[in-house]
Amino acid sequence: MRPYLRALAVLALTGGLLAFFLRSANLGHVWQEMRGGDPGFLLLSFVCTSATYLLRSARWRLLLRPLGAVRLASALQATIIGFGLSALLPARPGEVVRPYLLARREGISAAGAFATILLERLLDLVAVLLLLGGCLVLFGSGVRGPGSSLLRAVEVGGAVSAAAALVALGMMFALAGRPEFFDRMLGRVRQALPRALGEAVARLAGRFTVGLGVVRQLRGFAGALAWSLANWFVVALSVWTVALAYRLSIPFPGSFIMLALLVVGMAVPTPGSIGGFHAAFQIGATTLYAVPSDRAAAAAIVLHAMAFVPVAAVSMVLMAREGLSLAAVRRLASPDARSRDGASVKGGATQPGSAP
Repeated sequence: MRPYLRALAVLALTGGLLAFFLRSANLGHVWQEMRGGDPGFLLLSFVCTSATYLLRSARWRLLLRPLGAVRLASALQATIIGFGLSALLPARPGEVVRPYLLARREGISAAGAFATILLERLLDLVAVLLLLGGCLVLFGSGVRGPGSSLLRAVEVGGAVSAAAALVALGMMFALAGRPEFFDRMLGRVRQALPRALGEAVARLAGRFTVGLGVVRQLRGFAGALAWSLANWFVVALSVWTVALAYRLSIPFPGSFIMLALLVVGMAVPTPGSIGGFHAAFQIGATTLYAVPSDRAAAAAIVLHAMAFVPVAAVSMVLMAREGLSLAAVRRLASPDARSRDGASVKGGATQPGSAP
C-alpha cells in the first residue's frame, strides 16, 4: 500500500474509533469528570506506569543474556524510545527500532535482539492470561447481568490466545535447540536467491535463533516470566488506581479483566492506540461494571494520557540526544532496513554494520 493511502487508512480508523468512543458522550460532563479525579490516586497511577519501563528493561536484559551482557541504562533508554515512537506513530514501529538502537549501543546482534522482542510479546500475553485466570479462579469477576456475555467472550478469547502462545513458545523452544532445523527450512529460500544474499539470510537466521536461547534456559525463562507477571500486575494496579480516582465501581480483581480488554484495544494499529484503547476501557467499564458512560470516558482519556504522553515526550528528548529524527526512524523501521543486521541510525542517516 502506498504511504499516503496507508496514512489515510490509519486516519480513518482512528477517527472512526474516536467517533464510536464519543458517540453518546456529553463533552462538558466528560471534562467535568476529568477535572474531578483524586490527585493522590492519579499520582500513584503515574508512578506505577513509570515503573513498568524499568520492569520491562530488567526483563529484556535477562532475555538478552544469550547475546551478551547489556547495561540496564541502555536497555531502559532503548525501551523508552521504542515505546515513545509507538505512541507517536502507527503500527508500533518502536518494536522494530529499539532492538537496533540497543544493538548499536551495546554491540550485539540486531537480529538476535529482535528475536527477544518476539519473546517479550509472547511473555506479555502469557502473563496477562495467567493474571486473568488467577483472578477469575480466586476472586471471581464480580460481573452480573448484561456483562456476563462480554466476560464469556473474554474467557473464550483468553483460552484461544493461551493455546496459540503455548504453540509459539514450543516452536521457539525447538528452534533455539535445533538451529540446523531452521537452517534446513530456509535452504530452499537461499537457493532461490543470489549467493551473497542467501549467505546474508543464513547469517541473520543463525543470529535470530541465538536470540531465542533463553527459552531453553529454565532459570532464565522462569525469571523472565516472573518479571512479566510483575510488570502486568503493576499495569493492572495503574488501571485500578485510576478507577479509584474517578470512583468507578471496579474491584481490584476486575482490573485484570479490564487489562485483558485494553490489550485487545491496544492491538489496533493507530498511533498510541488512540481510539482502540479508549473504546476498550469504556466498553469494559460500562458493560461489566455499570459505570456511567461520561465518567468511563473521562477515566479512559486520563489513563491513556498518563500511559502514552509522558513516554512520548521523554522519548523525543532521548532521540534528540542520540541524534535521531522521526524521518530516520521511519527508514529504520522499513522492510529494507529490517533486512540488514546491525543497522543503526544517527544524524538522520542509516548506517549499516555497526553491530556484529
